[in-house]
Amino acid sequence: METRIDEIGDRIYRLSTHVPDIVPPAGFAFNQFLVLGDEPLLFHTGLRRMFPLVSEAVSRIMPIENLRWITFGHYEADECGAMNEWLAVAPNAQVAHGMTGCLVSLNDMADRPPRVLSNGEVIDIGGKRIRYIDTPHVPHGWDAGVIFEETTRTLFCGDLFTHLGNGPAITEGDIVGPALAAEDIFYDTSLGPSIAPTVRRLAELAPRTLALMHGSSYVGDTVAALHDLASAYEKRLRAAMAGMPA
Repeated sequence: METRIDEIGDRIYRLSTHVPDIVPPAGFAFNQFLVLGDEPLLFHTGLRRMFPLVSEAVSRIMPIENLRWITFGHYEADECGAMNEWLAVAPNAQVAHGMTGCLVSLNDMADRPPRVLSNGEVIDIGGKRIRYIDTPHVPHGWDAGVIFEETTRTLFCGDLFTHLGNGPAITEGDIVGPALAAEDIFYDTSLGPSIAPTVRRLAELAPRTLALMHGSSYVGDTVAALHDLASAYEKRLRAAMAGMPA
């Protein structure tokens, strides 16, 4: 395996490791995002066992000891498995996450105390502004959240729009169909009453780029893609509810 580096926005780098053994033959990509500024930020740490690959990739962009912020969508191995490895090599780095994630996991699991972010709080990393947005249970996880980089209007979607394969770093093609196909394999989305309204609220941000954790980042009609995904989830929720015994 190797970790591929692509700049998907102004000083925003996608670090992608394709694992062909997961859902072969398509395989599955694990993506982290490095946002450069006076205080560089890493969104997703990668799996603990991927730390050598991902840290080597980051070192080709910047000195890894200069990393200042570490955040992710929710507490899960592929999102934050290497969290403490990053804290060990970057002495000034701090994990930042929402209140729920900090209370239920990170206050205990992170080797240094995390910074608790309120919903809508912005961290100015110098040249970039990172807004944290709570999305509980969307797409899954009580502690779920996303970040929005305001200057480039990049929405870091976490597991939303997850799809298979080792596609290009950036696409303008359909990402909703592939996401629903992956959902039929993984059943990873928490289908509840908040799913569609939460995704539609993200569409109100009018992002330029959707940076996906699994699959190609998207620069097409992002607002339409978010609304289409919300509608598909809503339809699936209604079908599931209709099939429940009275």
